[in-house]
Formats: sequence, C-alpha cells, structure tokens
Amino acid sequence: MFDLVLVTLAVLRAACRSRGDLVLENLLLRHQLTVVTRPTRRRRAHFHRLDKLLWVLIRCLRRDWRRHLLVVTPETVVRWHRAGWRLYWRWRSRAGGGRPRLRPEIRELIMWMSRENPLWGAERIRGELLKVGIAVSNRSIRRYRWRSPDRPPSQTWRTFLANHAHAIWAADLCVVQTLTFKTLYVLLFIAHGRRELVHLAVTAHPTATWVWRQLVEATPWGRRPKHLIRDRDAVYGGAFRDRAKTLGIETILSPVGAPRANAVAERVIGTLRRECLDHVLPLNEAHLRAILAEFAAYYNTERPHRTLRLETPRPASRSPTGAVVARPVLGGLHHAYARAA
Repeated sequence: MFDLVLVTLAVLRAACRSRGDLVLENLLLRHQLTVVTRPTRRRRAHFHRLDKLLWVLIRCLRRDWRRHLLVVTPETVVRWHRAGWRLYWRWRSRAGGGRPRLRPEIRELIMWMSRENPLWGAERIRGELLKVGIAVSNRSIRRYRWRSPDRPPSQTWRTFLANHAHAIWAADLCVVQTLTFKTLYVLLFIAHGRRELVHLAVTAHPTATWVWRQLVEATPWGRRPKHLIRDRDAVYGGAFRDRAKTLGIETILSPVGAPRANAVAERVIGTLRRECLDHVLPLNEAHLRAILAEFAAYYNTERPHRTLRLETPRPASRSPTGAVVARPVLGGLHHAYARAA
C-alpha cells in the first residue's frame, strides 16, 4: 500500500513538471543505463571521457543534477570537473615553443671544437665560445658536441680464460675437519687447459712461506704456467706476487666484480668435497694426504670430464678389446673401469 502511494505521488509530480525536464531526466537515466550495460572487463561501470564531460556540463547547467545520479556519487563528478579544470589551465599555460634553436654555423663550431679537443668538457667549450662573442648554454653544448665512437666491448672473463687456458693455473684453499676435530688446510693447483690437478698439499698451519714452497714444488723442471689466478686470501702474503715473478709467473687476483674469475678452482673443490671428502673421515694429516693422493690420481687418469668432452685430464691409450674389469678407488667409493690386457 505504501509503495502504491509513492508511485501515485511520483506520477502527479511528473504531470506537473515541464516536458523539457522530463526529456532531460529520461536522457540522463538512459545514459547511465547504457554505461552500466556497456561490455567491459572491469567489475564496475567504466565512464569514458565523453561520459565524464557530459556530467561536468550537466553540473554546470542544472542545479538539481545530483538527484539524477544513480551510478556514481556527486563527489566523483566534482573530481572530474576539477581534473578537467587542471587540464584546461595546463593547455592555456603551455610553453610557446621553447628557446630558439642554435644557428647551423654555431652548431658546427661546437662540433669542430669538441672534435679537435676530446679532453674538453662543456664548460671549457663554453668559455672558448665566450672568447669569440658567442653565448651558449652548457646544455646546448652537450647536445651538439661531437661524440667519439664507442669502443668495442671488452672481452669477458670467460673469453679471456678460454683463450689463455693452456697458460693458466688456478690456486685455492679449502678447510677439512678430522676425526679429532682438528682443522686442516688443503692447497691445490689446477691447470685450466686440461683441468689437471697439478699439486695437492695439506697442513695444519698455513703460512706465506709454506704456500710459496708448495708453488716451487708444483713447478719443477721448468713446468710452470704463465698466469696464476688466486683469490685475495691473506695467507699468500704481501710478497707472493713479486716472488712469483722471479719464476716467470704473473699472478692475477680475482676481481671483486667477477665471481667467475676463479671458478675452475672453486668447482674442483666442490667436486673434491662431493665425491671424496663428504664420504670419508680423515684420521689425521697423513691419512688426509693419502686420501687426496689417491683421489688426485683417479681424477687425472680415470675420471671423465665434461669440459674435455668426457675425456680424462691426462689422456692415455686404452685397449678397445678384452674383458671389462673394475678397480676400486677409495675403498670402493668409486671404481675405475678398463679392459683387461
């Protein structure tokens, strides 16, 4: 009954209104219905720019514009109006074209000065131009100055190591714990060319003198690399580079920003741990030295290497015929397979 009374009052009110008001109200309601039923991927109704402009104009022309809104709030229309006002004044206050461009002869003069004096900066060129009565800003000079062609990019560490692999060794240390919780240090030298373990040494007290003696023992009878890559460990001592030069070896420190510079030594240490030290427990220094010697012999002569296309670091002639026999390594931790003679 109450709803019927409200409908009756609305009909009487509409009958008393002018035809223009009814047409405008019908237009606004139909517009909002069109916006709501318009296909879109968004969950809420999406108003285009023309839709917003329409409601901004209605706000300026009609005082009762608020009662016709059903989809958005009046605050939203006010916000649209303010955004349009800002766009209008941004358009009115736009620049008139910026500063005038330099004449072609001045641009050529700037390029000529910068080409003949590559060490000069923009401020220096500006000073030279002021001497001849030409006032130019530093920004314009930076825009028109001559730029030397870019240098070719430097080779990466991977390329350098690949090109000089035959003349590079790498050195690194690792820590091993014994059964009695004693800390031992292992120093290794590996050749980049064939990934051969050149030398392994063990000590409980590494010093610069001990490291130097191991380098001397690893390079007998003139067998030495041209470059030796090592990290920045203080155990090498401050005079290691100068002493290595007496042997004809150039020491290369691993750069801070090149984590792969000494990757060969770090990877062989990882192999040593995964395939040997993680599965055995050294009793003392002599026991660890024996374990490493047996693993180094297996690594150099029997273990296939991916970088070498599954060849061994020390290539050897193998018989293609005969029965296949296995030889245990490190008590059966690994096995070396070959054909019986």
